[in-house]
Amino acid sequence: MNNFAFTKMNYILLVVGFLIIIAGFMLMSGDATTEEAFNPEIFSDRRIKVAPMVCLFGFLFEIVAILWPSKKTNPNAE
Repeated sequence: MNNFAFTKMNYILLVVGFLIIIAGFMLMSGDATTEEAFNPEIFSDRRIKVAPMVCLFGFLFEIVAILWPSKKTNPNAE
C-alpha cells in the first residue's frame, strides 16, 4: 500500500518551486563592492526588487505545492 503524504503532483510542484527559488537567488548574485572600487550595480532593480519578488513567489509556490489536494483521498474511508 502506498501511504505517502504527498502525491506525484505534489513532488513535481515542490521541485518547480525549488527551481524558482534558485532562480531568484541567481538573480541576486553578481559582483560585490570592494575597498578599492565601488560597484553601483549592487543597487540595481534586478537585485533589490526583482530577485526578492521571485524568491517570495517561489516560497509561496512551495506552500501551494504542499497544500495541493490529493485526488486519491476518500473522506468516507476508515
